[in-house]
Amino acid sequence: MSDIFSRIEHSRTADEVVQQIENLILEGVLRTGDRLPGERELARQFDVSRPILRDALKALEGRGLLTTRPGGGTHVADVIGQLFTRPVTDLISTHRKAVTDYLEYRREIEAVAAEYAARRATPEDLALLDRIMARMDEAHRTGDFDDEAEIDVEFHHAVCECAHNIILLHTLRSCYRLLSEGVFQNRLLVFTVPGAREALLQQHRAIHAAIKAADPIAARKAAMDHITYVERSMAEAERSGDWQRVSRLRLRQRSEAGDIEPTRKRS
Repeated sequence: MSDIFSRIEHSRTADEVVQQIENLILEGVLRTGDRLPGERELARQFDVSRPILRDALKALEGRGLLTTRPGGGTHVADVIGQLFTRPVTDLISTHRKAVTDYLEYRREIEAVAAEYAARRATPEDLALLDRIMARMDEAHRTGDFDDEAEIDVEFHHAVCECAHNIILLHTLRSCYRLLSEGVFQNRLLVFTVPGAREALLQQHRAIHAAIKAADPIAARKAAMDHITYVERSMAEAERSGDWQRVSRLRLRQRSEAGDIEPTRKRS
């Protein structure tokens, strides 16, 4: 984090420090939970006095953008989580239709994000995407299911950042927060569908390749195809799970009722 803060060039006031940190949070450079450098180091990077820095940090904390943990330093506050309040999150998690609506929303919004990313991604953005894809390939190779699911979300975060649109960034981050908090537990069902892990990997590669090729049309299509596949696979996994549940109940009931003869031992 030592390279993201810039020297205050002019009057060196608390307002200028506040504005710079605000911009870093708004642009998604500083993310929820990120810890700022210590007071001495931060004052050095901004080239301001420590009293000016303290005033700036106090103002940002008062506005809910930063939080100070006793003995734990100063961190970026949980500003993203506030877009979905706990009562709304609880409602979403208990209504089946919310899953369909969630994926419908993501299909359209992520298509826009991928298109913008293909138009706007910088060399640094592409380097970050390359690293994430390499980790995704490795998790797939080793069969690390949990890691693969987490990198999936991280990949979509990165595409959203490549779009360089502040509103897209924060609305999609709030959507992905629902995943990380386990609101849609059945999202993991997708990975149980035969061939799904391979298909999902190829879809992420297609999005990645289109963005690297600066092809907005292909990026939009790849993003939409991906979410459509996720939606279809989730439905298939749920139906399959339902079939298995009903089959087990039938077998148990009929066994207990004596409708099924015990298997005879072969001589």
